[in-house]
Amino acid sequence: MKSNKLTQFILGAMVLGIIFGYLINWYGVQSGLSSQYVSYISILTDVFLRLIKMIIAPLVFSTLAVGIARMGDASTIGRVGLKTFSWFISMSVVSLLLGLVMVNLLHPGTGLDLPLPEMTASSTLNKNSLNLADFVKHIFPTSIIDAMGKNEILQIVVFAVFFGVATASFGERAHEFLRNLDMLSHIMLKITTAVMKFAPVAVFAAVSAAIAENGLAILMTYGKFMLSFYAAILTLWIVLILISSVVLKKRVFHLVSMLRQPILLAFTTASSEAAYPKTLEQVERFGCSNKIASFVLPVGYSFNLDGSMMYCTFAALFIAQVYGIEMPLTQQLLMLLVLMITSKGIAGVPRASLVVIAATLSQFHLPEAGVLLILGVDHFLDMARSATNVLGNALATAVVSKWEGELKQ
Repeated sequence: MKSNKLTQFILGAMVLGIIFGYLINWYGVQSGLSSQYVSYISILTDVFLRLIKMIIAPLVFSTLAVGIARMGDASTIGRVGLKTFSWFISMSVVSLLLGLVMVNLLHPGTGLDLPLPEMTASSTLNKNSLNLADFVKHIFPTSIIDAMGKNEILQIVVFAVFFGVATASFGERAHEFLRNLDMLSHIMLKITTAVMKFAPVAVFAAVSAAIAENGLAILMTYGKFMLSFYAAILTLWIVLILISSVVLKKRVFHLVSMLRQPILLAFTTASSEAAYPKTLEQVERFGCSNKIASFVLPVGYSFNLDGSMMYCTFAALFIAQVYGIEMPLTQQLLMLLVLMITSKGIAGVPRASLVVIAATLSQFHLPEAGVLLILGVDHFLDMARSATNVLGNALATAVVSKWEGELKQ
């Protein structure tokens, strides 16, 4: 299926999903049909996401191990790693700071007529999963088979780096093995092409299920908050593209154009993982070196979640505004620094952004119950976060490739 045609099918499926979901919600809210429809139609989305996840572990391992081996010595790997993390940290600060600025400018939580949860209510989110000791231990796999089985991208990255460096030390003797490992990545991308034909069906199922379960009324209730967040996300896109254009010049707009399909896929399924194979394929088509792309992109999925990071500051201050709690600028900046550290541990944590927000609220004496306010619309906000994460990681890959002189025309 051609890229443009697939994009059109996905957009069409999204529109049909909204219409059909609304009809199911309208007709079935009294009869209980909505809940039955959601439970059955969600199977299609789950199957698609499982098929994508089936590809990710062997694809990340094969591309990254080959890329590391082809880099050669450890000094090259260290240099690329330093440039990569310098960009990640810089964009993390930009995302968090912009979220803080936008929520103060737009005041989405002020004057919102909503029934507020009791301040003592619990969000039921496991905040204990977010601490430095567990995160550091989580980075290193006890078994690569277990890491691949659970799709722990960060652990697969760590093993692939060791594997790639060790393979490179064998020199020419490892060339045939690397060629076969490289073939594995191409096979995975071939499977991706087949799986992607199922994408419009999965998008229809995901969107219609979300609308059937929550209805359009919830979008109206939280309209100000959602519009404010989407305005902040759009601003972040503009800022990321402008900063990247300093390095990539006018080519940055061509890259964004090439990313429309993986971005749309991440948006409609609310999963940046679903877009990983296509994103890797598109950045390489853009001209990024395979060895750079296969290193930066999977690492970015753990450390460069620009959309999720903006959401952390935006949602935390939104909750403070809803409860009428004034936070001085010094406290807001301190929150930004705390989020800068804690958000790096969200890889592998279920409902990661919400867990980070809940943990941060309690640290600054804000009601954790405020998380309950945004649970209902979190799926629709996650759509924007996922799409932004894809854009941010693709831009990072292109920038690091350019810095390394590995970006082809």
